[in-house]
Amino acid sequence: MSTQHHHPDFDREAVEGARVLIVRTGFNPDLVAALHAGAVAVLEAAGVDHDTVTVPGALEVPAAISYALVAADETDTGVDYDGYVALGCVVRGATGHYDIVANESSRALMDLSVQEALAIGNGILTVENDEQAWERADAKRLDKGGAAAATVLAMIALRRGFGL
Repeated sequence: MSTQHHHPDFDREAVEGARVLIVRTGFNPDLVAALHAGAVAVLEAAGVDHDTVTVPGALEVPAAISYALVAADETDTGVDYDGYVALGCVVRGATGHYDIVANESSRALMDLSVQEALAIGNGILTVENDEQAWERADAKRLDKGGAAAATVLAMIALRRGFGL
């Protein structure tokens, strides 16, 4: 198994003052905790403020991001986040439920990203088994949580470069 990970590059100066919302799932809590630790490490190393909320599962992640957007626009207490990190793990089971969860959560995140011009780092793993999940979640291996955080920072820098 791989012992190296690759995170997208981002301009640290371009993400100065950014604030990110991490939305993590409650399913597979140990795996998601590992993803979260990787994401937090990257955000903190970049000096980026972050908040975390937990939702039941991967299908609820896009809704939580949508709620945060509406709260920022329509309430005095909402936070105007610069980007979002989605973290979760969907492991294939014996039924077609995996395909629905994997495809629909990914599609909804992509729709939000494009329609709302959002910076989103998708760290929702879609795997066949626990071994694949741990290979991807562990910060000492593929560190997909850290990669999702680095991705959102790269996209925040790009958005800011366009004046958004």
